[in-house]
Amino acid sequence: MSLDTMTAEWPHHYRAGSAGAPVLLMLHGTGGNEEEFARLADALDPDATVLAPRGRVTEGGMLRWFRRVSEGVFDVDDVVRRAGDLAWFLAWARAHYEFGERPVIAVGFSNGANIALATVLLHPEALDGVVAFSGMFPLTGREQTAGLSGTPVLLLNGRSDPMAPLASVTTLAAALTEAGALLDQRLRDGGHGVAAADVTAAQGWLAQRALVAG
Repeated sequence: MSLDTMTAEWPHHYRAGSAGAPVLLMLHGTGGNEEEFARLADALDPDATVLAPRGRVTEGGMLRWFRRVSEGVFDVDDVVRRAGDLAWFLAWARAHYEFGERPVIAVGFSNGANIALATVLLHPEALDGVVAFSGMFPLTGREQTAGLSGTPVLLLNGRSDPMAPLASVTTLAAALTEAGALLDQRLRDGGHGVAAADVTAAQGWLAQRALVAG
């Protein structure tokens, strides 16, 4: 199957929004799905266009974005490949849905945050920003040579998250800063998940991006 055919047949949820609002690329976590996670977009920006593809890897019957060796240990070669696939899907969607020059902001949770972060580090041209809920560094042992040139990234993590430990989050923040991202990092008490405080922070961050763009 060619990449063009693959992207055209990639299951996804799409909802057109206001022409003046961004496109939110909603990336679900392990065990989630595109319809479920797309609903978060209403809380973040009800005017946004919503594009929510489905993870194309399964583990124990659960949808994921890439393979892993064990909990917290990723198949980095597969991460790299799947990030390339997602970048290709975005290029297809931009043309198919006629996004034009509208900014595309990836919003991901857990495994979805990790594929968003891998994509922006490896294919910075594909995204105009990232909101990562409970993400961690997805490219251990792999150098990233692409520059982010001020691409805004919001990291939202719990201090006691066993699934996205602070050591990995610290590595992630350093990699993003070194690549030139405009990084905003927020830590809260608690563990893995999308807390109410995280949603509030993401709402404000997205609103600020809209004001700056305007």
